[in-house]
Amino acid sequence: QVQLVESGGGLVQAGGSLRLSCAASGRTFSSASMGWFRQAPGKEREFVAAIAWVGGTTYYTDSVKGRFTISRDNAKMTGYLQMNSLKPEDTAVYYCAARRPRLRIGSTPDEYDYWGQGTQVTVSS
Repeated sequence: QVQLVESGGGLVQAGGSLRLSCAASGRTFSSASMGWFRQAPGKEREFVAAIAWVGGTTYYTDSVKGRFTISRDNAKMTGYLQMNSLKPEDTAVYYCAARRPRLRIGSTPDEYDYWGQGTQVTVSS
């Protein structure tokens, strides 16, 4: 079992930056690929970024490439999403998620088994 708690959301002006954190508990975090998703009002939850449990492979949705960076620190059992050059269309609730151990990264919500409660990110124009 992995439990996830996000933090770091808030209100920021367009062009600004935020860093989201995802604190994990559970011994399997270091072997779990993790991802970030977001959901805006009235829209479906969408994939943002993912990082593999081994090797450092990362994957991003096109709209955040070059602006967002996903990373993880297994010693601290924490994942991160650094968001730069934020745009109003990035406004959403952001969720971190983890897969069961030793699975490659995924890009759909159905591939993830553990979820945090979400943190609100609001970008003003």
